[in-house]
Amino acid sequence: MDNIKLDVLAIAAHRDDVEITCGGTIIKLADRGKKVGILDLTAGEMGTKGTAEERGAEAEKAAKIMGVVFRQNLNFPDAGIELTRENKLKIAQVIRDTKPELIILPYWVQRHPDHLAASLLGYDAGFLAGLKKLNLRGEAHRPRKIIYTSSFREGQHSFFVDITDQMERKLKAVAAYKSQFDGTPSAKEIYKPGVDIFEYMTVTAQHYGHKVGVKYAEAFVVKEVILIADPSEMPVRSI
Repeated sequence: MDNIKLDVLAIAAHRDDVEITCGGTIIKLADRGKKVGILDLTAGEMGTKGTAEERGAEAEKAAKIMGVVFRQNLNFPDAGIELTRENKLKIAQVIRDTKPELIILPYWVQRHPDHLAASLLGYDAGFLAGLKKLNLRGEAHRPRKIIYTSSFREGQHSFFVDITDQMERKLKAVAAYKSQFDGTPSAKEIYKPGVDIFEYMTVTAQHYGHKVGVKYAEAFVVKEVILIADPSEMPVRSI
């Protein structure tokens, strides 16, 4: 997929991370006419199952299911993403090339070091991309908004997105990764030991949905406050 002016760019460490954590929101934004892209930082070559080549083909299939118009891989070493200026600049270049207004990053508390690195690198790259004198191609661009996927994380979420109409396609996008989630017993060791990823995604989305009065939802966090234009129109009831 060639570079294109995006509305939204989701950045994650591994192919399938975006699909699992915020795939429903990605699909919903595409449904609403937004141009959405994904930047995968690694090829997933260290994964227990599947090869980098297999996961690349699966990522393209998942992108089509989600309506994503751009997907790029920076081929950072899997299980070895480092917080270097060089890596920040590589991500910043993609941000300049695609000029998204919204960036979606992993939550900043993580078990996997690559996920944490993706979160920290993505934020720093968003800042650096806006420096006019930085030695990068293209015009300076700084995204207006950064949100963090907090589905499957403990703690307080800032807001939820109703993905009821998108849940089926989210599950199909994750299912595109047949090398990872093939229904065998070993596939239940990929995400959490003994956990079926599709059941886990469904139950979690239902839990979030029940909180806000819809069938399925995904959770997000922002580090800044949220401004509401009209409090009387906030959709979730207090009583």
